[in-house]
Amino acid sequence: MISPVKIPENKGLPYPSFLASELGETDPDEALFHVMPVPYEKTVTYGTGTAKGPSAILTASQQLELFDGVGIPADMGIFTQAPLNCEGLPETVLGELSEQVKDLVGRRKIPVILGGEHTLSVGALGGFGLFSHPVGVVQFDAHADLRDTYEGSPYNHACAMRRVLDYGFDLFQIGVRSLSLDEAVFRRDHQIGHLDAMDIAGSGVPSSILPDDFPMNIYISVDVDSLDPSLMPATGTPEPGGLTWFQMAEALKTIISGRNVVGFDVVELAPIHGFHSAEFTVARLIYNTMGFISRNLQA
Repeated sequence: MISPVKIPENKGLPYPSFLASELGETDPDEALFHVMPVPYEKTVTYGTGTAKGPSAILTASQQLELFDGVGIPADMGIFTQAPLNCEGLPETVLGELSEQVKDLVGRRKIPVILGGEHTLSVGALGGFGLFSHPVGVVQFDAHADLRDTYEGSPYNHACAMRRVLDYGFDLFQIGVRSLSLDEAVFRRDHQIGHLDAMDIAGSGVPSSILPDDFPMNIYISVDVDSLDPSLMPATGTPEPGGLTWFQMAEALKTIISGRNVVGFDVVELAPIHGFHSAEFTVARLIYNTMGFISRNLQA
């Protein structure tokens, strides 16, 4: 029987370790997956509450089963770090996140970053600047996030993927169904690969998604608004026409198959008080993604 696990708090919010109810205390050196709560919320533009997302996901993860229906992803080891201090200027916070990710990459761990708003992906990917091989970014999102600036800031969450491109990463977008004319032109002119929500609705998830010349090493960034709001209403910028649960699962499984996932983040959950299904859905999505990665490594 697992002894009760002490649940640490940060600013009044609980931050239990991911799946601590089943795993108890875990050894960071033995864990492949390092969960990093990042309650970063500085530029939300519609609904608020993403700073509470990481706590809600970790709390919901206590209700997960170890068996994901196929195997036990936790056998690869899951360790949860303390939440990142997100006070200070964006450059400061994102720089600290980059350093922590860089350390994990150097130790051959897979960072699993819980947001918070989408801007944190910029900091996370900064940690791969010295990675030994090219890294491609796969973005699940309702929005393109390709604006150069928004509301006076280049670090607005609507600019996250534009900053990622500034780093020189290749980008492929899945599930987009809302973008400005300027973003559409930018995406066309820069030949950014995409599988939009309308394409999936019309033809389903194809058996092959990423181009053959897309990097073998990939970082996955999941904005929860890529899911349809009937499934995921707890987000600041909901957009109708999103992915279903099984479309998301099939797309993740397809892009992970045959490639090396070096890290992933899940962002933009804004919990609704008393409505637990949203954060549990995200916790399950994270654990299932660990499962896809684990089985791909063992194939």
